[in-house]
Amino acid sequence: MREHAAQRQTHPLPTRPIRIAAAQAQAAAGDIEANAAAAAAMVREAGRAGARLVVFPEKFLSGYEPDLIRADPRRYAVGAGDPRLDPIAEACRETGTVAVVGAAVHDQGDLYISALVIGTSGELVARYDKQNLFKSEHEIYREGTAGCTLQLDGWRLGLGICYDSGFPEHARAAALDGCHAYVVGALFGVGNGHHELRTWFPARALDNTCYVVLANHIGTTGGWDACGSSTIWGPDGRPLAEAGADHPELVTADLDPEALLTVRDSEPMLRDLRDTATEARAWHRLG
Repeated sequence: MREHAAQRQTHPLPTRPIRIAAAQAQAAAGDIEANAAAAAAMVREAGRAGARLVVFPEKFLSGYEPDLIRADPRRYAVGAGDPRLDPIAEACRETGTVAVVGAAVHDQGDLYISALVIGTSGELVARYDKQNLFKSEHEIYREGTAGCTLQLDGWRLGLGICYDSGFPEHARAAALDGCHAYVVGALFGVGNGHHELRTWFPARALDNTCYVVLANHIGTTGGWDACGSSTIWGPDGRPLAEAGADHPELVTADLDPEALLTVRDSEPMLRDLRDTATEARAWHRLG
């Protein structure tokens, strides 16, 4: 788990590439069993494609569906040891693939929007709770209190959920913790949501010279018309792989340490970043 970083942490670059997949599919409203089965099938597809990690959209296990979740959290959210996660766990064990699955989670009477990390053993190895809630989400969910950094094959991967990515500080905290990639499950809609994802994510990549991975919904979920377009960006902010807008799809890309080093040498913003938390800044005042 990652707490707020006051200054950058130094970690060695990975020694070999890693393949990551972003999955998009139509979530069945409130049907956790069906969505878990769909996720398990896509984990197996990702495994066949050689991916070591696959990320799913925000609250994919239930669909976005705030009204359903608020009305019956025990049915439409998941808890510790929930057997409905078993198909995904089995797929992770079979393929040696790590899954980052979006879900509403109930924990000691509170609800969270979470990313559940299911490891290659099929065990829940981490949980990240969304720190920046969007509009009416405050009425239902509690905010997360800490970031989360995964370590896989020498790569450090910082997790985010949807609206988190709209705040440069969130991805920057991951970068300052030594992350080489920022991995996000989300719900972005047609229109302004599509504009936001095409603006925010390349900026998060270039600002922090890190890879960025987005898994988005398709179809209608929770009253939103999702725009798909799940994408993986390189550390220079350019897209490496992109899904279509309206059909189930798995996109993969190889994260390459040599490419990461090349970009960080040519774009040294992260290296040259001053510690504004401890250094005084001089401001010029007119008049």
